[in-house]
Amino acid sequence: MLSALRFLLLLVLAAVARAGPAVALEPGTLSAKLADHVEVLADPGHAFDLEEVIAPSNAARFAPAARGGNDVNFGYSKNTYWLRFTIEPRTSGRWLLDVGFPSLDSITVYLPAAGKRYHMGDTLPFAERPLPNRNFLVPVDLRAGQPQTVYLRVESEGSLTVPLTLWEAEAFRNHDQDRYAMLALYYGMLLALGLYNLLLYLSLRDRNYLAYVAFAASMAVGQLSLNGLGNQYLWPAFPAWGNVALTSGFAATGFFGALFTRLFLATRRHTPKLDTLIVALAAGFAIAAFGPAFMPYRWAAILTSLLGASFAVVAEVAAIRCLIRQQPGARYFLLAWTLLLAGVAMMALRNLGWLPTNALTSHAMQVGSALEMLLLSFALADRIQTAHSEKEQAQAEAIATKETMLDVLRQHEQELEARVAERTRELARANARLTASENKLSHLAHHDPLTGLANRLLLHERLASAMLRAQRSGEMLGVLLIDLDGFKPVNDRFGHDTGDKLLIAVAGALKASVRDTDTVVRLGGDEFVLLLEALHSADDAGRVADKLLANLRRVSAALDCPLAISASVGIALYPTHGLDAPTLLQQADVAMYRAKEAGRDRWCRQP
Repeated sequence: MLSALRFLLLLVLAAVARAGPAVALEPGTLSAKLADHVEVLADPGHAFDLEEVIAPSNAARFAPAARGGNDVNFGYSKNTYWLRFTIEPRTSGRWLLDVGFPSLDSITVYLPAAGKRYHMGDTLPFAERPLPNRNFLVPVDLRAGQPQTVYLRVESEGSLTVPLTLWEAEAFRNHDQDRYAMLALYYGMLLALGLYNLLLYLSLRDRNYLAYVAFAASMAVGQLSLNGLGNQYLWPAFPAWGNVALTSGFAATGFFGALFTRLFLATRRHTPKLDTLIVALAAGFAIAAFGPAFMPYRWAAILTSLLGASFAVVAEVAAIRCLIRQQPGARYFLLAWTLLLAGVAMMALRNLGWLPTNALTSHAMQVGSALEMLLLSFALADRIQTAHSEKEQAQAEAIATKETMLDVLRQHEQELEARVAERTRELARANARLTASENKLSHLAHHDPLTGLANRLLLHERLASAMLRAQRSGEMLGVLLIDLDGFKPVNDRFGHDTGDKLLIAVAGALKASVRDTDTVVRLGGDEFVLLLEALHSADDAGRVADKLLANLRRVSAALDCPLAISASVGIALYPTHGLDAPTLLQQADVAMYRAKEAGRDRWCRQP
């Protein structure tokens, strides 16, 4: 009985809390854009339910939506938003509410008048949607003269764009067939060009074609996620991947696009400064592609959008400079990437909410990428033709030179062979010296010159790698921060030479206390760090601390030092006490000072 009364109360409140300008559906109307009729209520705390939203105190807070073109666009926002609009039908029948942005994480549609609720999103399996479609589609049954107020609750880690269209059912089916046909044509062309260039790579072994194929495949993944076909057909039962495929796919597209640009335009040779910038952007794209694995999805999405807009400018400048230098294929490349990158930039700016959402900004990347694929085929063909001509010319010149020099080469063959042999030996010696120098420099850069232990730089590198391994294996890491007790008086009374000998002996004792797979580091002065991997329990770190304290006591006795040397040890564990290197070292430092305060010559572990 109470549930029924509560439901009736919701219906009454929903009828009172009507949205702004109602959507009037006249006989013969086939569709209606809803952006002009939508009102919005922000929910920063993600705390409201439908009953609270319909309540008079919140119902009065709804405000007209700030539109981005033909749609409601909140850009990248952490808020949950409630949307409402009222339908005033002049005719009866089944209509369909089309939310045309398939990458929304969560969207709930409430039809209080019908007592219905639909929950969808790309974080949920596709099978849970009320109607199978690449967009979010909800049936709405209307009766003439009976207004309905519809509420939507939306939130997303990515771009929070909410294109809303109300369709008459039959009109939507006709419209949707045309959209699917156009998408099928687009992906068919993408597949054909990708396979064609893959065959060219297998035939010519030119890395340009391989980068192009990877670029096309990554773009296909991003586009399939963007327009919802991936969630519908390729990964409907894997919402976790469907949620990140958009950002990861387009970030991978940017990465391989940057790689293709470097290879095709030879920017490393022709424009070194721009090449450095392209490499930095490629690194950023790589981070964004794998970003959802270690950073909030919203950060990865924003990073991808910003990098996409930036790369559009950089690639254009590089293409223009190469065109001025009359590089083969540069004119086709410039035109092709102008079209594609204009589409990428428009999509990125649309995702950030800096451009309105309309037919142009929504489909600019598909149109641009289709034209880009065709033009780049001309660019690659032009490159092949130019390379073939250059090869023929070089072969002709080589034959002429060979005929001219043949007699001379025969006369000086023995002398040349001797010179080549000597040069080969010189190069081998030079390479050996260079290798030795490189190894020495690398060792000096990563090790303490006094003790030979790893230094702070190598500690951070190994700690980062160790945390990744521990994350995969589920095991613990131990970070032990060691500070010698009573070391300063040794330097003051006996000199730094004695202090250095003591530090060297301490280093040996620390190395003897751990496994070969563990890392012993000298941070500086009398501070050391032990990085212990593959710990099964917190007690393992304590046992190592006991062992090293015992070894340090023996060092003091062996050196016959009048001043007793001991150590205070602080222990921090990954992931218990921190998920990054600075936090773990800070926690170990705090524990070390607790050990000093407790009397020194002991260890202390963070609780």
